[in-house]
Amino acid sequence: MERHHEEHKLFRVKIIENIELSPGVFLISWKRTVSFAPGQVVKLAIDPSILPRIYSICSGNQDDKMSVLFDIKADGFLTPRLSKMKAGMYLLVSKPYGSYTCDQLPAYWIATGTGIAPFYSMFRSGLEGITLIHGARYLNQFFFEEEFERKFGKDYIRCCSNEKSPKVFKGRITDYISQMKALPKDYMYYLCGIGMMVIDVRDLLIEKRIPFRNILSEIYF
Repeated sequence: MERHHEEHKLFRVKIIENIELSPGVFLISWKRTVSFAPGQVVKLAIDPSILPRIYSICSGNQDDKMSVLFDIKADGFLTPRLSKMKAGMYLLVSKPYGSYTCDQLPAYWIATGTGIAPFYSMFRSGLEGITLIHGARYLNQFFFEEEFERKFGKDYIRCCSNEKSPKVFKGRITDYISQMKALPKDYMYYLCGIGMMVIDVRDLLIEKRIPFRNILSEIYF
């Protein structure tokens, strides 16, 4: 019960920066004062009277700052306000918690959109032995792609459903995985993104005889 209470307690932190990475998608950061395991989450709020929302940490566990990646939900309460916050303003943040951590390697990381956040945290924390598959609607939504490309090379696959580029697979993540001839059954498969993607990819992996126990998922809403 004490641990559960700690997860819900919010602390005041000062914003260092709030960068718009692509239209409507922001990376907000504050000074890191606690340790965490890459893949964990924090609760975030700007008003103590409103329920906080949960976000994956999007920074390395040795970085000086802690960051969260978010996109503006037009009908949301938090994200439109969060997008307008500036350096020097204050947020309410919980301690990191959660068990979505990459404890077994080698692995596939499979994400859509801002679902890349926990994998960027893992990447920044030094994890290797990875194949990363990232899906997006538009080419400007492959966040941190230059860093990923330098590190993973051919093991960094981008899938874009609405635009074309020579280095990018044209289609959805499910299209790319469907045309793969074989997938290693002893790898772990970490999925992160909207619910429908996670369900579709999980079912596809199972069809390709990946053991269910080797598939771990985090759903973004």
